Amino acid sequence: MTDHEHTPAGDVADHEAAAPGDIDLTLRTPAERSRTFMGILVNTAAANITTSYLWFALTFWVYLETRNVIATGVVGGAYMLLIAVSSISFGTFVDRYRKLTLMRFAAAFTLVMFAVSGVVYLLVSTASLLDLGQPWFWAFTLIILIGAVVENMRNIALSTTVTILIEPDRRANANGLVGMVQGLMFIVTSVLSGLSVGLLGMGWTIVVALGFTALAYVHLLTLRMPEERRPAATDAKGSFDLRGSYAAVLAIAGLFALIIFSTFNNFVGGVYMALMDPYGLEMFPVELWGTFFAVGATGFIVGGALVGKFGLGANPLKTMLIAVAVMGLLGALFTIREWPWLYVLGIWLYLALVPIVEAAEQTVIQQVVPLPRQGRVFGFAMAFESAAAPITAFIIAPIAQFWIIPYARSEEGSAQLAPLLGEGTSRGIALVFLVAGVVMIVASLLAFLTPVYRRVTESYREKAVQERAAKEG
Repeated sequence: MTDHEHTPAGDVADHEAAAPGDIDLTLRTPAERSRTFMGILVNTAAANITTSYLWFALTFWVYLETRNVIATGVVGGAYMLLIAVSSISFGTFVDRYRKLTLMRFAAAFTLVMFAVSGVVYLLVSTASLLDLGQPWFWAFTLIILIGAVVENMRNIALSTTVTILIEPDRRANANGLVGMVQGLMFIVTSVLSGLSVGLLGMGWTIVVALGFTALAYVHLLTLRMPEERRPAATDAKGSFDLRGSYAAVLAIAGLFALIIFSTFNNFVGGVYMALMDPYGLEMFPVELWGTFFAVGATGFIVGGALVGKFGLGANPLKTMLIAVAVMGLLGALFTIREWPWLYVLGIWLYLALVPIVEAAEQTVIQQVVPLPRQGRVFGFAMAFESAAAPITAFIIAPIAQFWIIPYARSEEGSAQLAPLLGEGTSRGIALVFLVAGVVMIVASLLAFLTPVYRRVTESYREKAVQERAAKEG
């Protein structure tokens, strides 16, 4: 990020679009811009796949070597917590710098961190790396985590490239494609990570991740986005513009409440983040679990493809709340019995709805927030929403490990839970999933009754009408 690519902070009206000359959409046709977006999307997908491949492998490796859900809960929670802490900065940088410049910086930084993790793995014994009481485990994990977290800056930048490159009436479809490639990421990484840890070991897994990270970086250098002649004039200040991020969110009626709802949804979702892999690894060998999770994750692709094809309807927020309610129902029932087919089917249906929820929130923000502030709004939303899941993970992992799971496996607990949840070694985790799902259903149904729902819906409709009028005029 060089100095000549930085735009000094200045006053920007709440509803000001990018200044004329900053973003020039006349340079290429919508079809040409769409092709550029697809190139950026594919490159980001490749980077996300590689990062998740190493991340999944680390989670699988730690659990298989320790058989401790606290370890996986802490690792997963730390990842989300780091994203939460860094997202305000990431959003600030996205508003202040060119999008491709930031993407290249993030790719290079991730490459360096993964290389450092390989050096640590070579120099430190496996026993020391897996000893939670020694600093090497935390250092090794933190290095990989930081590399993965910084790569996530690209996802915030990607959301703003949708606004720059895609026509307003096609943004929901583009966001659906983003969800589809994220589903592909889950499929590829869950299969490859399980096979890689089981057959190659953690060392060669790091080598593979390094190679593909380097390839994605080289490809990113070949991409161009001439529409962004310079960063849009913005009031973003410093490297952590919390005040500006908060002001940008409050400028849109009801937007803060939408973010709070998504945060609560992620708070409940942290239960699944902490316990889904342990449940699957108790049911399947690691190689098979990765494969079966990949089968379930094809639902992610189907859901994203459906949004890409049909969009989200006239009211994305309504679509989002309905999807969350159905997700809660699925989350409550997909472990009601310890049946492998039910678990995989439930994962498939649950993940098919995730792209709908994510695309709906992104589409609303892209529609109602001016481009010079979108980076900070996306970063602010990511900070809140990412912070929720690790809090749950940190809380639920030890509770499950020391109380719920032992209770469910005891003679008394098994007898009490059998009428509702059947029998099996993982009934304690199933109980947690059931409660979390019910909470999610209640929250989504109550959201329909709030004034905030009506305000955000109205803001979205007004913006859509204004953009159609401007385009026709």
